[in-house]
Amino acid sequence: MSAPKVVKGDAPPNSIERAYGAQSTYNDADNSISYTTMAKFPPVKLLPNAERKRILVTGGAGFVGSHLVDRLMLLGHEVTVLDNFFTGSRTTVSHWVGHPNFEMVRHDVINPFLIEVDQIYHLACPASPPHYQYNAVKTIKTSFMGTLNMLGLAKRVKARFLITSTSEVYGDPEVHPQTEEYWGHVNPIGIRACYDEGKRVAETLTYGYQRQDGVDVRVARIFNTFGPRMNPYDGRVVSNFIIQALKGEDMTVYGDGSQTRSFQYVHDLVDGLILLMNGPETRPTNIGSSHEFTIKEFAEHVKEIVAKVQKEEGTYKKTAEIIYKDLPQDDPQRRRADTTRAEESLGWKSRWTVA
Repeated sequence: MSAPKVVKGDAPPNSIERAYGAQSTYNDADNSISYTTMAKFPPVKLLPNAERKRILVTGGAGFVGSHLVDRLMLLGHEVTVLDNFFTGSRTTVSHWVGHPNFEMVRHDVINPFLIEVDQIYHLACPASPPHYQYNAVKTIKTSFMGTLNMLGLAKRVKARFLITSTSEVYGDPEVHPQTEEYWGHVNPIGIRACYDEGKRVAETLTYGYQRQDGVDVRVARIFNTFGPRMNPYDGRVVSNFIIQALKGEDMTVYGDGSQTRSFQYVHDLVDGLILLMNGPETRPTNIGSSHEFTIKEFAEHVKEIVAKVQKEEGTYKKTAEIIYKDLPQDDPQRRRADTTRAEESLGWKSRWTVA
C-alpha cells in the first residue's frame, strides 16, 4: 500500500494558502482525499472603526478577485465575497473562511443582492476566451445585468463603486499604445463581442449612474495579468504556454507569433485597483504593464525557463517545440497600455517584470 501524499495546493512558497490554508491528504490506495482545516488565520491590521470599511467583492473567488480579497483582509477591512463559482473556486479564499471579518456568499450577480457596504469592487465576469465564449448570452447578461444590479446597490447604500473593465474595450486597436481617450476598434458581432461589447456597455452603465444618480464610480481597464491561482486550463496564453512546456508538449502559437501583448503581475494590478478605489480619479484608467513582447518571444522565454528549471530538478525530458496554428477571429495584433494617467493621478507604476 502506498503512503498517503500530502498536498497543499498549487500556491508558491510563503503564500497565504501555503502558510494558513486547508491541508488536503490524498491516499492513492483507495483514491480518497481528506481535508484538514486550520483555525489559525493570517494576522490582519487592527483598524479603528472609522477606518475599517465594509467591502463587497463580486467575483472574489476568481484569480484576480482572490488576490484582491487577500490584500483587503490583510489591511483590516470587512470583506464579503460574492461568486457563483463558474470560473472561480472556493479554495482560492477558503483560508479566510471562519474569520470574523470575512463572509462568502454563493450568488449570481445577474440577480439582485442586498447588503450594507461602503465599497463595491465589481469583478464578476468570465475573462478568458474559452470561458466567456462557452455561453455568450450568459456573458453578456453578466456584464449588463450584473453591473446594473451592483450599480443599483451602490446607489441605494451610497457605496463607492469600482468596475474592472478590460483592454478588450479597445478591440483590435489602431492606436498604439492604447490611451484611455481611444474609443476602440471592436467587431460588435464577432465571437469575442460578448465580452468586448459586454464590458463596453458596462462602462456606459457605470457612467450613466454617475451622471444621472450621482453614484461615486471608478473604472479600471485591466490589461493581461498573470500570477498564482490562474486556472492552468483557462485557455489564456500564459497558462497555455507554461502547461504545454512543463508537459514537454508542442507550444501552440496562433498566427505567425508577431502579435504583441504586455503582461503584468497580479500584485501590481491589486495595488492599482486599491489606489484607484481610494483615490480621486473617476475617469477610465488603464492598469497594465509597459513591457511588450511578441507572442513568439514570450513562448521562447517560457520554453527556456521551464527547460532550465527541469534540468535543475532532474525532471527534464525534452524541450517543447513551438508550432503554429491559424489566428482566431478578431484576435488583437498589438496590445500595450499607456499608463500615464495611472502614474500621474494614482502614483502607480508596475514594479514586477515578467521574468
